[in-house]
Amino acid sequence: MTDNLELHQKPFSLSAFSANLLPLLTLAIALVAVSCAAIFIRLAEREIGPNATIFNRLIIATVVFWMLDVLRQWRDDRDFSLTPPNTPYTTSDILRLVAVAAVASTSVALWAWSLTQTSVANSTVLRNLTPIFTSLGGWWLLGQQFDRRFVIGTGVAVIGATFIGFDDLQISAEHLLGDAIALVSAMLYGANLLLVESLRTKYPATTILLWRCSVGAMLVFPVAWLSEARLFPQTWEGWFAVAALAVICQALGQGLLVYSLKQFSSGFVAILLLLEPILTAIFAWAIFGEVLNWTNWIAFFVVLIGIYFARSSHSH
Repeated sequence: MTDNLELHQKPFSLSAFSANLLPLLTLAIALVAVSCAAIFIRLAEREIGPNATIFNRLIIATVVFWMLDVLRQWRDDRDFSLTPPNTPYTTSDILRLVAVAAVASTSVALWAWSLTQTSVANSTVLRNLTPIFTSLGGWWLLGQQFDRRFVIGTGVAVIGATFIGFDDLQISAEHLLGDAIALVSAMLYGANLLLVESLRTKYPATTILLWRCSVGAMLVFPVAWLSEARLFPQTWEGWFAVAALAVICQALGQGLLVYSLKQFSSGFVAILLLLEPILTAIFAWAIFGEVLNWTNWIAFFVVLIGIYFARSSHSH
């Protein structure tokens, strides 16, 4: 009887649910949104080139994040500046905010370039080394500590992700330049996560992403202008594709990823992002009828095992 009374006296704690499951749910939604990028890029590139696609994605996302930042400040009864009250921009902050845009844009550009110099499999495998660089950078630059369980989980997840391109992996001098470019792209993407993680202690996600998209658009514009025959889509399908890239992948996906860096380490977020190419492959199978082989499904389960180990450690 006493045990029954004690059970009834323990109410459901909404705060406990939010603290434990809501951050993971947010990160899962971000992962699904980011994984849609390849689908929308393929649709957009039926009308415009890759650089023009990136430019449209960033410029539309800039407008979205500007509106969100204004709404956030209005909600908090703030003036319409980009800086939260009592947190003026320092020279270091401005340099880091500009660096986020430059590093993220360069990483994407280098990855696209690597795909013209090496195989898709090689580029994908090397890009999946990002969690290693992120964890090493967090340990070296931010003083983060990782226990054995987290290290094992990272290793297992990275090994699982390499199965994505294992069947077509090529090791030759011919692909050396493209492989090196893909490796630098992975290092820069890890650096981007570390920079954002350090900025999240001071600035909200909307402010960081507003800087990232606006500065990134300015950097990409001259490249797109000089290299592309057409800068903007001509049909509603093309505009839908770039708008979806900006709103779903950049605003929702990247926005929630940046938001989650206040709850999780950049190393753990990088590990979870290893699921992105697998989810993209599943979406491509469902939408375009692309074939999924047995190594894709093995990769999916091995990465999940690695993520479980990393999540159950005390390092995230």
